[in-house]
Amino acid sequence: MKIFKKVMIGLSIIVVAAILLISLVFLYFWPNEDKIFNYIKENPDKTAIKIIRNGEVFADYNSNKMMTLGSTFKIIVAVEYAIQAANGIIDPSEMISFSTLEKYNAGNTNGGAHDMWVESIKNNSKNNKISIREVARGMIAYSSNANTEWLTDKLGQENINNRFDRLGIKDHSNIYYIVSSIFVAKENYPDLRDEKLVKAVKTLSDKEYIETINQIHRKLKRKKIDKNNIGDGIKKNVDLQKVWSDRLPASTVNEYTGLMRKINSRAYFDSKTQGYLEEAMAWEIDSIFGAPPKQIKYSGMKSGITAFVLTRAVYATDNNGNQTEIAYFFNELGNKTFTINMASTKLSLKLLQLKHSQGKFDEAIMKDEEFRRKIKKHFLMSSNNYN
Repeated sequence: MKIFKKVMIGLSIIVVAAILLISLVFLYFWPNEDKIFNYIKENPDKTAIKIIRNGEVFADYNSNKMMTLGSTFKIIVAVEYAIQAANGIIDPSEMISFSTLEKYNAGNTNGGAHDMWVESIKNNSKNNKISIREVARGMIAYSSNANTEWLTDKLGQENINNRFDRLGIKDHSNIYYIVSSIFVAKENYPDLRDEKLVKAVKTLSDKEYIETINQIHRKLKRKKIDKNNIGDGIKKNVDLQKVWSDRLPASTVNEYTGLMRKINSRAYFDSKTQGYLEEAMAWEIDSIFGAPPKQIKYSGMKSGITAFVLTRAVYATDNNGNQTEIAYFFNELGNKTFTINMASTKLSLKLLQLKHSQGKFDEAIMKDEEFRRKIKKHFLMSSNNYN
């Protein structure tokens, strides 16, 4: 009887401990706007943010600091797509085979995003083909790297990078083939390993790096590279992954809130371009903000994430005409000790926590006057220390 009691007590302790642990994990990842706000306050050197509400800038920190964008740069590709579609340079209704796009779906490096997009859209396909307009939407809504690589080729890499000047964007590094960049270490330095491999890739000049990427893209296009073999270096070496992440296109929150403002105004682009752009940028409103669709008239958003970077740019206009533009970039988020492996990508627990809270933060900025006052007060009081 005593043994039974001891066993029951032991089991009870284990159950309580398990419940407590699950509760703590649940609370850690539970979406909350203050998790984003607190991270910005506690990590001023790793963050940049700018928020505009009805033309008023009420948060502006590190707004001209160049920071890695992750997939947020795909907004620029979407703009180029919309402009070319509006001017008849490309036909958004042209049908593209899934097999053509699959050439760039490399080694499960996109967190399964491309496969999820294909699954979501296949019932709308015809003869295993899909329209360019859906390819563009998949690039934004699902962040498909394969779609981005194909569109960059279709639109012209040079045309995309020349678009910066025409948009008035001064602080932005060049956009290149995102998928092809993953193969640089394997293709350029097949015999190097570990620190020597990291050093070799890191010391490539920007010109050499992009030239190598362009060569790899041509090989992928002709199926001269096994797209599923990205090399053990980039798979297993966190330092090499960091070099790859750091060399992704970079810009500032100032440039991206400015771009969000152009789109949100519905006055900067001609009506055809605006229509194609909103079609590509639009996301299900309740999945972005957690708010009833009736509260938002129109909106668009793009996030970016690597093992070290979390970024986001948002625009929205509600039914009362209130306009909001938000951009916040977090860099240097990597944590080599506490990670979760998600589709071949190790993400830090802090990064995942912040990712889950982005929607609540955006929603609070748009809907909660008290939260906006708190944000505004913080940056007003901190300006002497931050700037």
